[in-house]
Amino acid sequence: MASNTASQPQEPNSVSPAQSALVLRGLRKAFADVVAVNGLDLEVRRGECFGLLGPNGAGKTTTIEICEGLTTPDSGEVTLLGLTWARNATQLRQRIGVQLQETQFPDKLTVEEIIRLFRSFYHQGLSVDELIAMAQLEEKRTSRVGGLSGGQKQRLAMACALVGDPELLFLDEPTTGLDPQARRHLWDLVDQLKQAGRTIILTTHYMDEAERLSDRVAVMDHGQVIALGTPNELIASIGGEHIVEFAVAGAAGEANSHGIVDTAPLLAIPGIQSHRVDAGLHQLSVTELHTAVPEIFAALTRQGLELSEFRTHSATLEDVFVALTGRNLRDE
Repeated sequence: MASNTASQPQEPNSVSPAQSALVLRGLRKAFADVVAVNGLDLEVRRGECFGLLGPNGAGKTTTIEICEGLTTPDSGEVTLLGLTWARNATQLRQRIGVQLQETQFPDKLTVEEIIRLFRSFYHQGLSVDELIAMAQLEEKRTSRVGGLSGGQKQRLAMACALVGDPELLFLDEPTTGLDPQARRHLWDLVDQLKQAGRTIILTTHYMDEAERLSDRVAVMDHGQVIALGTPNELIASIGGEHIVEFAVAGAAGEANSHGIVDTAPLLAIPGIQSHRVDAGLHQLSVTELHTAVPEIFAALTRQGLELSEFRTHSATLEDVFVALTGRNLRDE
C-alpha cells in the first residue's frame, strides 16, 4: 500500500458568530447500527463557497440533510445564520435556498409558471424576470418543462433555489449528468453568486468542479472530516506538486519478466514523496519533475522493466482524495 503524506484536518479557525454562516459542533447521526455522522465539527464562513467531498457512505449526504432541516441529528448542534431549526425553522426556510441533485417539476407547466409558483412561497425575493435572466432561460420562458434539456432543467432548479434571495445556498451535485457546455453554464452562474457575496455549500463528484469553484474544501470519510483547507493547501499536503503515473511490462528474456517493481529505489530518488498502485498503474508524488523523471527511467531500466504507459500532470484534488481514501471519488 502506498505511503500517505496527506495532512490531517486542522481545527477550524475561530471566527465570531457574525462571520459564520454554518457551524456544526459534535454532530452525530446513526441509522440502526450504522453511524453516518460521527462527532462532526465544521464551520463555514459567510461569503465563501465551501466544497464538501466524500465517497458514498462517507456521511456527506446525511450532513447536508441535517443542515437543510430534512433530518434530525441524534446529538450535536447545528447553527445556520445564527439560527437553529429547533427554534427558528420558519425564519430559516425564508433565508436559505436548496438545489437537490434531481428536482422533479410538472412537465406541463412552463418555466415562468414554475418560477412564479416557487416565488409565491417566499415573503420577499427576486423577481421572476430577474430569475429567468440569471438562469439564462429567456428563450425558454414559455416552454413547458417536459421539453427542456438536462442543463436547462438544472438551471431552472437553480432559479427556484434562488427565488427567496437566500443568504445561504445548498447545491447538491448541481452538474451531475450534464454535458460539458451545460456544466460550464452552471459554473458561470455559481461564480456570479459568489461575486454577489452569497454563502454556498457545494457537494460534487467532480474534482475539477470543486477545485474551480470552492474557496475551501472538506473531505469526509466514515462520518468525519479527514482533511480541510483551500484547494491549494490540500494539494500541497500530499507532498508533491506533480504526479507521475506509469505502467510497466517485463522485458522479454529478462529475469524480471513479470513486471514486478521494486519501489525502494524509486522512493530513494530525491523529490519523490510517495508511491501507490491503482489497478496496475503506479503513481508517484514528485516535487522536482525535471530531475526525478530521468532517475525514474534509469531505476526502471536497471530492474529490467519496460514502460507501457507514462504520463505526468500537476497535482489536483483528485490526487488528494486518492491519497486520503485510497480510491477515486467517481469510482464510488
